[in-house]
Amino acid sequence: MNAQMKTAARRVPRWAWIAGPLLVAGFFGWEWYGSSREVDTNNAYVKAERIMVSAQVGGRVVEVAVAQDAPVRKGQLLFRLDDAPLKIALDQAEARLAMVDNQASASRAQVQGAGSKISAAAEAERYAQQEVTRAQDLARRQLIPRKTLDDARHALAEARSQRAAAEAAQSQAASALGGNASIASNQLPEYRAALAAVEKARFDLSQAAVYAPVNGEVGNHDLQAGEYLNPGQVAMPLVATDPVWIEANFKETDLARLRVGQPAQVTVDSYPGVKWTARVASIAPTSGSEFSVLPAQNATGNWVKVVQRIPVRLELVSRGDNPQVLRSGISAEVKVDLAGKAMAPSVTVASH
Repeated sequence: MNAQMKTAARRVPRWAWIAGPLLVAGFFGWEWYGSSREVDTNNAYVKAERIMVSAQVGGRVVEVAVAQDAPVRKGQLLFRLDDAPLKIALDQAEARLAMVDNQASASRAQVQGAGSKISAAAEAERYAQQEVTRAQDLARRQLIPRKTLDDARHALAEARSQRAAAEAAQSQAASALGGNASIASNQLPEYRAALAAVEKARFDLSQAAVYAPVNGEVGNHDLQAGEYLNPGQVAMPLVATDPVWIEANFKETDLARLRVGQPAQVTVDSYPGVKWTARVASIAPTSGSEFSVLPAQNATGNWVKVVQRIPVRLELVSRGDNPQVLRSGISAEVKVDLAGKAMAPSVTVASH
């Protein structure tokens, strides 16, 4: 038996003993060479901007113009609120503005009227002063009775009082104009406040109709005509079709070789075999756990080391002739070419 085994062993060619180890070494060498030129991860997902559409003013919904999952273009009507209360508010604000303007005009007229009264009172005071002077001279010579002098003095005091009253009325009317009777109405604080109220009412009225801020698709919503929305209340979600990017979560051990601008290839689970060209756009400053609601407290209790993941944003550069739709949230696989030439930023490829 031993002789037969020795005979069989002698039949194995010498080149087989040499080629076997070489093949194994070559395989592991190729794997090492490939891993030194690229890093990959399947912890990656398609991302897009998500906009929570809301109304800036409160009101009752009178029209819902889009259905769930409907594509929309920028500027397309999404829903409309009842604008009757907003029109009433605008009318009130405009009436208040006109009232302030009328009050300013009335104050100017009062200032002018008070000026005329001051002139008349000043003339009456001058005449009364002359009468007192004459009466005093005649009284010293005992040519008039004492009562005549007292009457002249009383008339002078009354003229002075009328002049003071006219000056006070003029000052009060001028105070409504900021102390400057020649100031324009639109420079008065009351006028500017009333004008701001009119502009706000007009703005609120313009917000009764809510339009799509970007191109995209409407998400799941249950907005119905007749509902009341408060200011800022979310009415429906909108997923933008541009830009679309890939968020890849690489291990912290891969960061040393990752650089912004490096080329990458992206495949998604929805379309096997279809590849997209991308570039590394940015690398997050912290791991994903740092942004979690309850971050790990590694300084307490028992500690187990876990390799952390760092979010890396990849910008899609081109998809060739691929017509496929990239939807936010679908899984992807990313391979970054560490030795490739850095790519400049370009316009992000939309998902539609």
